Amino acid sequence: MTYRILVAYASKYGATAEIARKIGQVLTEAGLKVNILPAEKVTDLSPFDAVVLGSAVYQGHWRQEAVTFLEDYKTLLAKIPVWVFSSGPTGSGDPVELSRGWHFPSEQQSMVNRIHARDVALFNGVLDTSKLNFAERNVVKEFSAPVGDFRDWHAIISWAVSIVASLRPEVGE
Repeated sequence: MTYRILVAYASKYGATAEIARKIGQVLTEAGLKVNILPAEKVTDLSPFDAVVLGSAVYQGHWRQEAVTFLEDYKTLLAKIPVWVFSSGPTGSGDPVELSRGWHFPSEQQSMVNRIHARDVALFNGVLDTSKLNFAERNVVKEFSAPVGDFRDWHAIISWAVSIVASLRPEVGE
């Protein structure tokens, strides 16, 4: 059996897309067949045996493309293995601590519970002021948000490896 995994993501400035590509790379290197797509480009889940869905987080909310993906495919997602990740907090250290205990958008928590997501991860993100519009730069300045790339690639790779380990019995390897 060829086990096919979709890694779908919603990214505004590209940092979450890069996380999705790294997860896809780890899964591919483990011998799994992987498609990596922006969430809004997905038109059919039937070819896939599992899904990894990620979204950038802004002010505690997922991007609309990821929310729409969850809503559109909730019935199919409930029937296959699903992993979910968010990226967003900036600064060094544990992203949940940096987010003052925030782990996942409450608006989507019930849906993620209904699809029985196998794991929900939160990764540090990137804040590059050169990509922000005037209003966004003012918010960053007002809240003194840490600027830079704070993604922990070791944590991201480890999480992807845990997905591979979880799928091994199902893939038959």
